[in-house]
Parts: sequence; C-alpha cells; structure tokens
Amino acid sequence: MTDGTPTRAQRFAAIVVPAAERAGYTGHGAKARFARDVGMAESGVTRLWQGTALPDARFYAAISEAIGVDLGTLLVEGGVLSPESLQSLSETDRTRVDSTLTPEEAADRLGIRDEVGRQLLYATIERLKRLESDEASDHNADRGGTAAQM
Repeated sequence: MTDGTPTRAQRFAAIVVPAAERAGYTGHGAKARFARDVGMAESGVTRLWQGTALPDARFYAAISEAIGVDLGTLLVEGGVLSPESLQSLSETDRTRVDSTLTPEEAADRLGIRDEVGRQLLYATIERLKRLESDEASDHNADRGGTAAQM
C-alpha cells in the first residue's frame, strides 16, 4: 500500500513472528519446525513470516496453538477479522444449537462475504466439532475406569 498502512499479511506477520520467537521458533530450522508443527509448507511459512501472504484459513487454529496466542486475538490483531465479526462468531443463539443450519448459511446470516472469513468460519466449526467428538470419546473412555482399577 502506498499510504504506509500495513497490508493484512504484514499485520498478521507482525503478530505471528514475535510470538513464534517467544514460543521457541528461533535459530536454524525455526521455519521448518514451525511448518511441521502447524502443517504448512515451509514456503508458506516463509511468505507468512515475510508478510507477503496470509496462510490458508485452515491453518489459523494450529498457528494460534503453536505460538500461544488466542485465536480471536490473532485474527483481530492480525487484521483477518474485525472485532465485530469476532463478536458475531462468539455469540451463541441458543435457540439454534440443534438446528440444521449449515456453515454456509451461518456465514450468509452473519454477513461474512470475504472468502477468507468464510473459510475461517468453516474451519472453526470443523475444529469445534472435532474437539466435541474427542471430548465425548475421552468421557466415554473414562467411564468405568475407577471400577476397572479396583
């Protein structure tokens, strides 16, 4: 940008790189370790760290975990989502919890038109579904554990 305003990729890098360094991604092989830990190609990590490209939305949660920065904070401070969009995603309409609303319909109703934002929403929904499934599996595996140990 000619007015000196950082691009979204530059804003995102300004959050990720220092946090990655604080998380131990320093020295020789740092980008390769980071790439492996978040599931990205090393070339994508290089572009991310240079501030020339945003990663695919499917990597945001893994990046957040790897660098120890809350996902919402990362996305808002990194310029991917507006605070208002994050708030909309955070609010739960309890009357729709068991609805058949698709992720695409949710994005439409939330007014998310940007493809990156839509992909982020879809990825977040899938991750939450996996976490719920994992927690249910863990809970079921724990049943009878005490009795089995006696």
